[in-house]
Parts: sequence; structure tokens; C-alpha cells
Amino acid sequence: MKTKSGTDIEEVKRRNANSGLTYNQAKEQLARQILKNSERT
Repeated sequence: MKTKSGTDIEEVKRRNANSGLTYNQAKEQLARQILKNSERT
């Protein structure tokens, strides 16, 4: 399925799924690591 501008929606979804962490997932993971490290000291 394509949009009026010709963007292949399924291709975009597929690429996004294979792109790794989202910005928010990366932020959350960083915050967890920082908290874990601060508990050690």
C-alpha cells in the first residue's frame, strides 16, 4: 500500500522494525544504566 506521495507504508514499517532501539527506548536504557551505576557508589 502506498500513500498519495508514493511512500510504501509496509516498507517503512519493515525498515523501522529492523532499525534497532527507538529514541525513547535508548533513553530509558541509558537511565537504567545510570541508576544502576549510581547505586553501586
